[in-house]
Amino acid sequence: MEKIIIAIDGYSSCGKSTLAKALAKKIGYAYVDTGAMYRAVTLYFIQKDIDYTQLDLVEKALSNIQIHFENIQEKNTTFLNGKNVEEEIRKMYVSEQVSPVATISKVRRAMVRQQQAMGQKKGIVMDGRDIGTVVFPNAKLKIFLTAHPDIRAQRRFLELSAKGQEVSVEEIKVNLLERDRIDSTRADSPLKQAEDAVVIDNSHLTPIEQLTLAEQLVKQALLKLEAVGG
Repeated sequence: MEKIIIAIDGYSSCGKSTLAKALAKKIGYAYVDTGAMYRAVTLYFIQKDIDYTQLDLVEKALSNIQIHFENIQEKNTTFLNGKNVEEEIRKMYVSEQVSPVATISKVRRAMVRQQQAMGQKKGIVMDGRDIGTVVFPNAKLKIFLTAHPDIRAQRRFLELSAKGQEVSVEEIKVNLLERDRIDSTRADSPLKQAEDAVVIDNSHLTPIEQLTLAEQLVKQALLKLEAVGG
């Protein structure tokens, strides 16, 4: 059966990566974490003390950034210029900077080119904020995830606490809402629901329930594709 591209978009800390990784593993597809790509770019700018308001510096820096993913001990791991940065890019100081960096057109276009190249052979699950609207507008299955801000903040708090990071739920919620605002109002590729996306509010769904629902959507999309002959 022909493989498809599955685009999963949604707000910060809605569990996009959790669903995308689980779904990709379940159906034997590759997984691409686009959010990690923007986090890696942000980390590079921070480490190199690059003023990302200076577009000439941004453009020069982007030419020196290589991002790839490896599966290490069944965990999708982000590499920046050959270095494992998976844990570092999840820290709060990166989270606080990633949305402003992601609004920069030069950054977005550079990342979109890499993402589209990754999807040429199809058979991928990609999550982000503009996958179904900009990166792969013709994806055969688009899912838009949402959840209540309080629930999203609590999930993120538990995730960071498990990694030993000390941060309050309220601080996380403020960060999430600000990221939502920036992501939804940026001029280039804003976060928005694609017209043909299936909305899943996972506020009260378990990861297994969410995965089961997504699997059903994949089956429907494949059957529909088969019915029309691709």
